[in-house]
Amino acid sequence: MIKNITSVKGIKCWGAHSGVKSMRRDLAIIYSSVQAAAAATLTQNKVQAEPIKVTRKHLKDNRAQVIVCNAGNANACTGEQGRLGAEAMAETVAEMLSIPKEDVIVASTGLIGEKFPTEEVLEGIRTNIPKLSDNPKAGSFLANAILTTDTFAKEGFVEFEWEGNTISLGGVAKGSGMIHPNMATMLAFVATDIDIDEKLLQKTLQYCVDRSFNMITVDGDTSTNDMVAILANGLAGNTKITSEEDPLYLVFREKLLELLVHLAKLIVSDGEGASKFIEYRVTKARSEANARLFVRAISDSLLVKTAMFGRDPNWGRIIAACGNAGITFNYKKANLYLGDNENLVLVLKKGTPTDFDKNFMKKLLRESNIRVHLEVNTGKAEAVGWGSDLTTDYVMFNSVYTT
Repeated sequence: MIKNITSVKGIKCWGAHSGVKSMRRDLAIIYSSVQAAAAATLTQNKVQAEPIKVTRKHLKDNRAQVIVCNAGNANACTGEQGRLGAEAMAETVAEMLSIPKEDVIVASTGLIGEKFPTEEVLEGIRTNIPKLSDNPKAGSFLANAILTTDTFAKEGFVEFEWEGNTISLGGVAKGSGMIHPNMATMLAFVATDIDIDEKLLQKTLQYCVDRSFNMITVDGDTSTNDMVAILANGLAGNTKITSEEDPLYLVFREKLLELLVHLAKLIVSDGEGASKFIEYRVTKARSEANARLFVRAISDSLLVKTAMFGRDPNWGRIIAACGNAGITFNYKKANLYLGDNENLVLVLKKGTPTDFDKNFMKKLLRESNIRVHLEVNTGKAEAVGWGSDLTTDYVMFNSVYTT
């Protein structure tokens, strides 16, 4: 049997066409049968969409019961009309389900600066809330309903046993362009039936986002609408987690990270116009924070992205990017490896270029999965991130996005 977000106890959802987008599902709803602990990480862009503002206000108590998201219109830079539209989404959901409007998380994705189609979205909510279901097909409908330029739906599910209870986590995500590590980098919605303190859930989500969605990049742009939200309704039956010292907490954090990394990788693999999926690994760094900064500096470099697209073993661009990471970097201590999933070739050893076979390297860089591994050799910490190349297809696609 297929398992997805609908396999989480107490979770129902639906994805439907409301008329905002032509011929595609564009309205997504996730519903917990009971009020849940809730947490979210929201965009750091100073220009923030109206649903972000509503959600920030509603999550002050870290409790929620529903996530509602429309696709096809970002409801960003829409002024008073957009603000009223975002609030009306929460109010309509609340009225239909007889819950407080403050228990509704609101999200939107699509074009920025277009008048928000409030009536179409609200009619879609009224029509489709009665269809909420825990059938796995409903989970697939949900995953498809949040897509914009994505070429495929992105779903994930993990579960584990703990003291006789099955604990489940399911999630969906969307993202293809405007992907950059500065939390979040797209939309992702997760539901779990674990029982956990709401403040601890927020801390845990941030920890996992920092090591998953905040470690991916496609084009260096942080969207106005970025959000990762999670509902934890406590229906698994476990003893409530209230401390990081709880053995169950560490397992849960590991499983949540596993799920978010899976979804993050799916987003990178669907990067607009991308031809390569690139893993950036930094090891033997002074601290994990430093390692993450090196990963971000390399993965966000346009020169590195274009070199990967052109299959050019120009490793000097990688070292130069590390010098722009904003922290101390001594390339004379570093080792650098390039390759694919099967082969890694040492191209720089303790600051000295190696005599590697450039023709063999070009052959490796033709592969769709590429690896970059930097050993800083100043400590024991490490970090990993993921990105795509920058292609002519990306430029062409985004040069005519609205026309």
